[in-house]
Amino acid sequence: MTLSVSASMERWPVKGAFIISRGAKMHVDVIICHVGDGTHSGTGEATPIYYEGETAESCIADIETFARTHDHFDRQILLDEMQRGAARNALDCALWDLECQQQGQPLWRQAALPEPRPLTSAFTISLGDPAKMEADARAASGIHSMLKLKLSGSNDHERVAAVHRGAPDARLIVDANESWNDLDIAEEATLLAQWGVELIEQPVSAGRDDLLAHVRSPIPFCADESCHTAADVPRLAPYYQAVNIKLDKAGGLTEAILIADAADKAGLKLMVGCMLSTSLAIRPAFALAQRATWVDLDGPLLLAKDRPDAMRFAGGQVMLDHMPKN
Repeated sequence: MTLSVSASMERWPVKGAFIISRGAKMHVDVIICHVGDGTHSGTGEATPIYYEGETAESCIADIETFARTHDHFDRQILLDEMQRGAARNALDCALWDLECQQQGQPLWRQAALPEPRPLTSAFTISLGDPAKMEADARAASGIHSMLKLKLSGSNDHERVAAVHRGAPDARLIVDANESWNDLDIAEEATLLAQWGVELIEQPVSAGRDDLLAHVRSPIPFCADESCHTAADVPRLAPYYQAVNIKLDKAGGLTEAILIADAADKAGLKLMVGCMLSTSLAIRPAFALAQRATWVDLDGPLLLAKDRPDAMRFAGGQVMLDHMPKN
């Protein structure tokens, strides 16, 4: 179909600072893409993957180039002919939204996903010294039942112990952010198990996943930076027990569903996560997250403000503002 396409950037300030092993972020630049057929209009949001060299400017240029060189396209053409990443995610999600408007259907039904229900979402505790992380965990503990800790590969067990002191009843998952290459991985995992950690994201660098071969861990490993598309899943299955699907990494909901199908086939569990983003980007991820064991869709909570038509976060859960009634 012939479509009109436009893309722009929005800057959203972070609440305080978002700190991981790669550095701190004070704001996030997101891409907004609009796709129209002359009657209906769809909108998608994506966050450039900075650690892969993407910028808002480069993503907008990629969207404009694709639109200029394709008079007619749909989601399959987009999947086949545009490189994965945030630009494709913005376009893909805008196309899904357009289809929903055209068909008068909610996204979950249009994408053949489960009917949405409220989901428990992790809340991120930024990387810091143990005392700061303990204080942050204590402040979050009355609101969030699951916490996700950012780790660095240095004294990680002290950070996890501190968070457990601050929030002894919270479920814990950790994100090592590729920092355990030179550590005794089994020993690190065993140390964290005593505090009930449920999942360890990306303990080693992407591309060095074979470091996990023969590691006996009491905690499952989840591929994040190593898993981008469905084609990655068979290669990762010997080393991981779960994959983290982020729409920006996958390049859209279309590819993300294919990853979920491939993970199911390989016997891997699913986590659905997000980059820093507003609720506009969370809506399609929330639809997919209905299939996940772990959900990490707290991106809007880490911003100083969200959009007026925001997702609803209450009692440690994320939900649509108006949930469907059976």
